[in-house]
Amino acid sequence: MSTLKEILTRRPLAATIRLTVPAGGARPAPPVGPALGQYRLNLMAFCKDFNARTQKYKPDTPMAVTITAFKDNTFEFIVKSPSVTWYLKKAAGIESGSSRPSHVVASSITLKHIYEIAKIKQSDPYCQYMSLESISKSIIGTANSMGIKVVKDLAGLC
Repeated sequence: MSTLKEILTRRPLAATIRLTVPAGGARPAPPVGPALGQYRLNLMAFCKDFNARTQKYKPDTPMAVTITAFKDNTFEFIVKSPSVTWYLKKAAGIESGSSRPSHVVASSITLKHIYEIAKIKQSDPYCQYMSLESISKSIIGTANSMGIKVVKDLAGLC
């Protein structure tokens, strides 16, 4: 339930913009420029702030960002960590998943990889209150749908 003060101080929304931008690579060129420009938002302020927030990630890491644009030409944004599929592909060392997931195995990863990805994803706002076990089960399901086999340890494969 909202308080009276929250209701009175709310700013009218212009739009919610969702983009995938490389870490540290926000520039006023497409796709960022046209998306923010149509709502008359300050492109340089967004680029500087986004690049500062994502400097701890390796360059060219795809970051999902949700920008809330207000009618008074101000904005707020939330940066999410890269997608689970991106992490799984990096851990498995593959470019894409299997074309036939239940029949052809694209690669294998260990439960340790799953646990490490789950710890990273737990910092995301929508996974903040989920247990590591439930996040890990979700990641294992994603790996299975990509044709990536999850094993206890890679020593058994050699």
